[in-house]
Amino acid sequence: MIGKKMEAALNEQIKEELASAYLYLSMSAHFAAEGWDGMAGWMRVQAQEEQEHAMRLFDHIVERGGKVKLHALPAPEAKWASPLAAFQAAHKHEQHITACIHSLVDLAVKEKDHAAGAMLQWFVTEQVEEEDHASKAVQLLKLMGSEGRGLVIADHELGRRVAEKD
Repeated sequence: MIGKKMEAALNEQIKEELASAYLYLSMSAHFAAEGWDGMAGWMRVQAQEEQEHAMRLFDHIVERGGKVKLHALPAPEAKWASPLAAFQAAHKHEQHITACIHSLVDLAVKEKDHAAGAMLQWFVTEQVEEEDHASKAVQLLKLMGSEGRGLVIADHELGRRVAEKD
């Protein structure tokens, strides 16, 4: 049986993950409207991953006899000044999510919830990957420049990302 504090914290993290998906879908829509299909695809893959993360947490709560409580999601931003600005925002957002995961791990230790602690280790590792992907996209956009051929090449490169299977 899952404790009430951990249940509430995991429900809050489900909201964080779904809000992340919502943000990345908004970024995808922004890039699609601007004609950057590769970047739109990158963000769409990211949105899909965030939905999967939410479902991992959802399933953990259910498997431990808890109750999932879905919270309202805030409307995400809809426009960014440049592709670089959007990917910098994505990287900053992933750093926020990493901090949330670390807080959950701390809570699992405090509550002596070994099952949650074990499950959350997957997220700790995943967040290293998430931050790395966003950071590399930022680096690519900085190297390629904010216009012309470089941006077209960056769009093509970022569009090569495909959803990974667990």
